[in-house]
Amino acid sequence: METFISICLGIGLAASVGFRVFLPLLALSVASFFDVWQLNDSWQWLGSLTALITFGVATLVEISAYYIPYIDNVLDSISVPLAAFAGTAVMMSTMVDLNPIISWTLAIIAGGGTAAAISESSSVARLTSTTTTGGLANPIVSTIETGTAMFMSVISIFLPLLAIVFVIIILFVIYKIYKKFKTSKS
Repeated sequence: METFISICLGIGLAASVGFRVFLPLLALSVASFFDVWQLNDSWQWLGSLTALITFGVATLVEISAYYIPYIDNVLDSISVPLAAFAGTAVMMSTMVDLNPIISWTLAIIAGGGTAAAISESSSVARLTSTTTTGGLANPIVSTIETGTAMFMSVISIFLPLLAIVFVIIILFVIYKIYKKFKTSKS
């Protein structure tokens, strides 16, 4: 059961990474620092004071930068591959007592895949906002994304089983929007 819960935590945080790369890493660092969650042995450094400060500063810079129209679009161009990497890392750091082959496979597919899919969807939403409103609605999009990242990070750490339900809902909504968008283009 502990392994399943750690997988749920990893997937929930990976989904959060899709919205903001550093915020879930900060949340995981705080959780590890205060012994709320135990990390994989090779990822214990995430709970260090140095990691906590580094992720705190990176989170503030990232959140602030997303409130600047057009800079947010530039960030989106690098966020998808970065989110895939961070989603994989977050997933890997939370899994315990699994064979490394299974751990890395799950981390890449479930963690990196979830983060990349959500990050790509966020990028498209922001690009649409920029195109249709000249960037005026981008701060609203940024606020929603940051709020969702915070919510998913907290839920993932304290209620990982509920987090997986929210991840499924988020991915379902993204799929429906994509399907509707694809149908309207045809």
